[in-house]
Amino acid sequence: MVDTRNAAVREMDIGRPAAARMYDAFLGGCHNFGVERAMVERIGTALPGITGTYQETRAFLRRAVEYLLAHGVRQFLDLGSGIPTIGHVHEVARRRTRHFRVVYVDNEPLTVAHSKPLLAAEINAAITHADMRDPRSVLESDEVRALLNVDEPVGLLMSSVLHFLPDSDDPDDLVAEYRARLAPGSHLLVSHVTGSHDPAATRTLTEHYAETSDPLFPRDADRIESFFGDFTPVPPGATYLSDWRPDPGTRTPTPYRLMFGGLARK
Repeated sequence: MVDTRNAAVREMDIGRPAAARMYDAFLGGCHNFGVERAMVERIGTALPGITGTYQETRAFLRRAVEYLLAHGVRQFLDLGSGIPTIGHVHEVARRRTRHFRVVYVDNEPLTVAHSKPLLAAEINAAITHADMRDPRSVLESDEVRALLNVDEPVGLLMSSVLHFLPDSDDPDDLVAEYRARLAPGSHLLVSHVTGSHDPAATRTLTEHYAETSDPLFPRDADRIESFFGDFTPVPPGATYLSDWRPDPGTRTPTPYRLMFGGLARK
């Protein structure tokens, strides 16, 4: 098969909003610029309450990482991680155990530059500047070689990243390639924008992201579920994130059901 994915080096561009820094701004972080904050404000005006969707996505990630830690997974590879703040993977893991290792991966140069100082004192976590569309460059990076043993179970995290890949990048084949490289006992996490429930809100969000460095490519729920291949779903299976093992007594409905995904085991 000819690889048609475009894994060209991404140039630094601070004149347009970047998804990683927008996510940070939605979560109340400080690692973003005025251009991101302005776009976040615009999206919030067009979609009142949309901040809850981003908080919901981060809460899903936390619950999934806690599940993995409880089931013996201690290694995490986070593709398209963004800036590792506001309750990211290593912060969740550190509350549970000293025995964990995390490698974050991002292809946006400024995101990586912001992240390295944040992780400088964290011996169990690192970030690598690589493009997830090139699995070899990810898995053979110095950071992965230093921290992870990919011959043992890994939590492979594709949180809010696949919806930035157009179909021309063949995300189905890409995810299948990563699945094939995982050791038995590994888990795959996917969360993804979908228009299956709220198509109008999804269109509005997509129109705004079209003005950023990271346009959105929403997919229907069935397509997202297919990314798990033949892996065994962790109950309740692929679903809207607010329905995935919610914390007892803390479930707060969001105005939109835009994020779909789950966790599955090899």
